[in-house]
Amino acid sequence: MLKKTVIVRPELCVGCMQCMIRCAEAHSQTKALASAIREDILAKPRIHIGVGPEKKPFPNKCRHCEPAPCQEACMPAAIRSDVAEGLKIVDPARCISCGMCAMACPYYVIRFYRDKDAPGHPSVAVKCDGCFERVAAGDVPACVAACKTGALTFEDVNLYLKEGTNRLAHAAYGVRS
Repeated sequence: MLKKTVIVRPELCVGCMQCMIRCAEAHSQTKALASAIREDILAKPRIHIGVGPEKKPFPNKCRHCEPAPCQEACMPAAIRSDVAEGLKIVDPARCISCGMCAMACPYYVIRFYRDKDAPGHPSVAVKCDGCFERVAAGDVPACVAACKTGALTFEDVNLYLKEGTNRLAHAAYGVRS
């Protein structure tokens, strides 16, 4: 299980889609938006904004499940868990674009696009990689850095769950926190 992960609070999302834009930028070859939009293969976001009741936005990203249905369904073993601790990461060179991972994913977060790291493949599976390179360099994932409302945060998962337990305890006793 991940110690730190992206926590999603959909009630704080305003649907600005900055998380999607900055995610794509972070996964581009140049890592700069102005030049990324001119690349031959445009980088795609790994986070998606769904539309919920009353047209409320819902940020949706990979949960890096353990065990991961996408990884278990991946016949060529293109979804790896040995790249960064706790993350399920697609090796585009191994992906055969069969779609089994997307069918197995309970959260509908896998898409198929051309990828700069899989030349010759018309499309490969693309999903959140936890911005493992940014995190290893001491930064937060690009989607979190872009979110100005606090809908996406990078936190210790156990501390977040502890806060949730406290909120639940307050609610059980009819106290608003």
